[in-house]
Amino acid sequence: MHPNEAPHSFSVSKANRTQLRLSHKIITEDQLPQIIKRVAGVDVAYIDELAIGAVAVLDYESLELLEQQTATCQAKFPYIPTLLSFRELPPTFACIKKLKLQPDILLVDGQGAAHPYGCGFASHLGLAIGKPTVGVAKSRLIGESKVIAGQEFLVQKDQIIGAVVTTKECVKPVYVSVGHLISLGTAVKIAKHCVRNSRIPEPILQAHKIASEEKGEVKRKRKTL
Repeated sequence: MHPNEAPHSFSVSKANRTQLRLSHKIITEDQLPQIIKRVAGVDVAYIDELAIGAVAVLDYESLELLEQQTATCQAKFPYIPTLLSFRELPPTFACIKKLKLQPDILLVDGQGAAHPYGCGFASHLGLAIGKPTVGVAKSRLIGESKVIAGQEFLVQKDQIIGAVVTTKECVKPVYVSVGHLISLGTAVKIAKHCVRNSRIPEPILQAHKIASEEKGEVKRKRKTL
């Protein structure tokens, strides 16, 4: 399959309907342990037809890396706007299954409920694995910024769908939204807690680094064949 073509059996409209159906299953109330011990970040890198999923599990308080896993599989779907989860869920799910230390919550580089069909990658992943997830996106898909009671939110059709969060002074904000099994307020607090030297939370940065390193290793192996 060409990397820019969807499988013949794949229907974008059907996938969008699936997202709408899944959006009604998202739980926007906190269902977290009383004390969060471990937080994870996930990321996916690509080499041609291969998708490389990476997960980094960190200690919640110290943000020390505790465990990392990767999984490589065929990328079955191309990049299609609003349908990122169908492309990234298989490699992400595969590497999470390898973990010996399960996280209490996962941060995802992507949208949660702040999505045109109400269910971005963070929400889709949370529903698939039954764990709390938070979407932390570098750009917004929908919604307008609006200050309410001194806090900046993403608002769509008079509904709050996410928060505009400035994690570092003089840098662009990130867009935090509910993935699954968490409230927006708690999602924002956790995302801010996990920020260190970058505007992006540390678990996501670590996962990105691990995915990039594994991608480099795959490239080196290909050259030696």
